[in-house]
Amino acid sequence: MLTIFGDGHKYCDGVSRRDFLRIGAAGFGGLTLTNLLRAEAALPSGLSSQNKAIINIHLGGGPPQIDMWDMKPEAPREFRGEFKPIPTNVPGLDICELFPLLARMADRFSIVRTVVGTVGLHENYQTSTGWGIKDLQSAGGRPSLGSVASKLIGSLDGKAPPYLDFVPNFESMIGKPGFLGPKYAAYSPDPYGVEQDNLRRRNNLTDVRIDERLGLLQGLDQFKRRSQETAVMGAMDVFRQQAVNVLTSGKIGRALDLTQEDPRTVARYRGERAGDNARAQIMTTHNDRLLMARRLIEAGVRCVTTHWGGWDTHTNNFVDLKPQLPKMDIGLSALIEDLTARGMFDDVIVVVWGEFGRTPRINNNNAGRDHWVDTSHALVFGGGIQGGQVVGATNPRAEYPVARPVHFQEMFATFYHLLGIDLDTQFMDLNGRPQYLLDHRQPVTELL
Repeated sequence: MLTIFGDGHKYCDGVSRRDFLRIGAAGFGGLTLTNLLRAEAALPSGLSSQNKAIINIHLGGGPPQIDMWDMKPEAPREFRGEFKPIPTNVPGLDICELFPLLARMADRFSIVRTVVGTVGLHENYQTSTGWGIKDLQSAGGRPSLGSVASKLIGSLDGKAPPYLDFVPNFESMIGKPGFLGPKYAAYSPDPYGVEQDNLRRRNNLTDVRIDERLGLLQGLDQFKRRSQETAVMGAMDVFRQQAVNVLTSGKIGRALDLTQEDPRTVARYRGERAGDNARAQIMTTHNDRLLMARRLIEAGVRCVTTHWGGWDTHTNNFVDLKPQLPKMDIGLSALIEDLTARGMFDDVIVVVWGEFGRTPRINNNNAGRDHWVDTSHALVFGGGIQGGQVVGATNPRAEYPVARPVHFQEMFATFYHLLGIDLDTQFMDLNGRPQYLLDHRQPVTELL
């Protein structure tokens, strides 16, 4: 196992958000690729894998709705802030002036301006599961969307890890398998190329050496079977061989290696780097993750979770957003164009959202915005999502919904529906009680 620490920072709760990414044999939480493949083979019969996939982009820290997708130019200055709205190619739909590229393709995405139900914590549990982090803790916790998809429909090609997670840092930010168990946890590689040594065959690792190592592992397994009573040891050889096949094929390693992508495509995601400040350069690497996510879907991954940017703007909200929003504009518009050009747009759902919104009223702490739980927002496109619309409306100061509040779970019901997952599916939790995927099991019909 190799552990990589990346672009570290802290949110206002004092917890470090360093990129804590485990790669190689250990994967995440001790979960190996072997376990992932074993889980996939145990999928219930009769379920179609389809071609649907999802990229879940978490905006950690809480993005400000009034500065992005819900501009209020008529509000008092202490609410509306420094940015101005611009029209899009959809009549009546305005977005922030720092999104000129997205404004030209608003017919391809939809905005939900009234996401409600947040518990107000700095974590991506709700954007991974639809539930609060404390829900059902005594029974193992709620499973993330990627874990549910891993269990019910597996990867796109039956070989790649079904669920891959780029989300950084400390434990509560990783998509959890909850009561489904660790074999459905996300595989978490490093997104910056170091994983090539772990996901691709090294020059001196011949077929003979692989066979020798498999033989040693099989011997250890037999010893464990004699010395322990555990169901985990069953049928390891078949799944280990599949894991070796994936590793030696190098599919995931190649997907994460942007030197194998068309340089023009890489440049489109990154945009112009000359004159970028340090924050914008970090956002450029986050745009690389968007491109990697597309490549991972092509490699067979069903669900990719990543994070983008830093949004905990209690101070200097506008100073931080001025370099950051243009980079988001570049990255998301590139993803839309890329998916469309490759014939993937109708199959790949993309959602962009955070754990809550920010206060509509600007604070006196160097023009910042604080936590706001009364309404949040989401940008969604692809995979069957109807574009060119806004769902929900807030009051004239973007403080709370006045029309069509949409619960986090309704968003997840929409994603499960589009992935072909039955919303009435029940699982047994670790206490032996049946659990539905969601309490709110009606999709957002406006998006379908």
